[in-house]
Amino acid sequence: MLSVNIGPFALSGSVLVLLVAGLVAAGVGHLVGRRHQAGIVNTLSDMLLAGVVMARLTFVAFWFDTYRSAPWSMLDIRDGGFMIGPGIAAALLIAVWRGWRQPALRKPLGAGLAAGALVWGALFGALRMTEPPALPTLSLTSLAGDPVKLAALADGKSLVVNLWASWCPPCRREMPVLAAAQQRETGVNFVFANQGEDGATAQRYLSAGRLGLANVLLDPGAALGREVGSGALPTTLFYDASGRLVDTHMGELSAASLASKLSPLRASAGTSGKD
Repeated sequence: MLSVNIGPFALSGSVLVLLVAGLVAAGVGHLVGRRHQAGIVNTLSDMLLAGVVMARLTFVAFWFDTYRSAPWSMLDIRDGGFMIGPGIAAALLIAVWRGWRQPALRKPLGAGLAAGALVWGALFGALRMTEPPALPTLSLTSLAGDPVKLAALADGKSLVVNLWASWCPPCRREMPVLAAAQQRETGVNFVFANQGEDGATAQRYLSAGRLGLANVLLDPGAALGREVGSGALPTTLFYDASGRLVDTHMGELSAASLASKLSPLRASAGTSGKD
């Protein structure tokens, strides 16, 4: 399950798992600390803020050359550009510092974090088990009306599959980034699977944008989105040369976040280079 729809909103499965784990941590911390009125919600909030800021800063620093041409995009965290390791380290440093300064917090904070970590691990594991690990075998349709299987377009290379629609604003914003990558990346094949629209609508959008994309497929019933567990657009799937799903991204990709996803695929294909 890559995304969960809540009314008109869509949350990625990983974000939903993190929210549930945070609520569990806050609840357990409250129960353990209520005798001494030692709440941990403020500490958890500070940990989250520190973690997000550090994860973003380290990602931007690593991919700075890619962000250089559009500096304001460094602030747009919607591209999902985060380095998780430094973020976790920053959050834990906040927890250690608060526990050292306020001894009454140590027990509820430790209990809350332990409970949250256990819930996160269990839910994240369950989430990964629901993701189809291999390239879907269903047939889509080319703009010419011919049936096409995704495996036929892989041609022994890593494969990036982008689920999009012409009515979707973030799809339209990220399309030039993906189009440029398709022209540049010789070791990776790109597929653009239109969800829920007919060929005339898709072709009209492509012609108006002068995108010149290859491997545009039609999925009028959005069967591919259902099979991979995503009801949100855009969604991008990253498969290695053996057809194994190695990464996903829900939401708009920037040049930097796309480069970070492509880097492991380049390595597995025996190519090198950094955008």
